[in-house]
Amino acid sequence: MAQAKKGDMVKVNYKGTLEDGSIFDSSEGREPLEFKLGEGMLIPAFEAAVIGLNPGEKKTVKIAAADAYGPKMDEALINVPLADIPEHIKPAVGLQLQLMGPDGNAVFAQIISMTETEVTLDGNHPLAGKDLTFDIELVSIV
Repeated sequence: MAQAKKGDMVKVNYKGTLEDGSIFDSSEGREPLEFKLGEGMLIPAFEAAVIGLNPGEKKTVKIAAADAYGPKMDEALINVPLADIPEHIKPAVGLQLQLMGPDGNAVFAQIISMTETEVTLDGNHPLAGKDLTFDIELVSIV
């Protein structure tokens, strides 16, 4: 039976959990995730866990925050005056906003706190600073 190797198109079922056991992502109820090993479309440690698996084989891998979405960075927190928020946006804690980054690309930030005069935005990835565990099953090598 062929083992998955770099360059292969693969299909996997997966479940991603945090240290407290809560599920942050899963392919359950959806088509398996299809991707080409080695293209860098996923967390490198996730891809590395798939390499060497045979179809039908399962593996659990723990990925440290530093090898996943990195640490939470204080410099990704910014305070913005409420007056700078466009009128059509109703600010609320938890609201996800799309901003223009310095390079012209879209950057997402979440409102994490508010006062009467400003909002604090967190531009960190929602999984930054978190260790991740993935249960992976190689469904097929395409």
